[in-house]
Amino acid sequence: MKFLGMEHVGFTVPNLDEAVQFFEKAFGAVTVLETGPVVADNAYMVRRLGVPEHCRIENIKVLRCGSGANLELFEYSGEPAQSALKRNSEVGGFHMAFQVEDATAAAAHLREIGVDVLDGPTYVDSGPMKGLTWVYLRTPWGQFLEVVSRSGPLGYEEAGGPTLWAPQSA
Repeated sequence: MKFLGMEHVGFTVPNLDEAVQFFEKAFGAVTVLETGPVVADNAYMVRRLGVPEHCRIENIKVLRCGSGANLELFEYSGEPAQSALKRNSEVGGFHMAFQVEDATAAAAHLREIGVDVLDGPTYVDSGPMKGLTWVYLRTPWGQFLEVVSRSGPLGYEEAGGPTLWAPQSA
């Protein structure tokens, strides 16, 4: 098997239209694929997707955000109540990072359009991540995201480490 790289990240959102609008406004995302309701029987839901048999996919939209991996957003029905998202400190908690040319300018833009941006940005001036600027933000449904930018090779790369993959500028 030849491994090529990450094709997409998929996750479930409580309101697909709201999520798509957020990614369009915040990151210039473009919807490239939409499925509508997925017709499947109970066994399919359990055996192929690992969800309770009574749950159904109401719609899937796949978004392109710049030149990175695609985002596959799901909206399901059938869960009796929405559980709280896991905190980043909990097992299963996660965030996604988007690379931008200037994280400080991106944070200012995101704040201007009403996005909940946490404290920062933070510039790392020493150590393995030297040269990275980052800041966390929260989507309207509570999911943590991050924007990052680099001022050149990271500290560990300067020391001869293998380089991290990064999207190419358009």
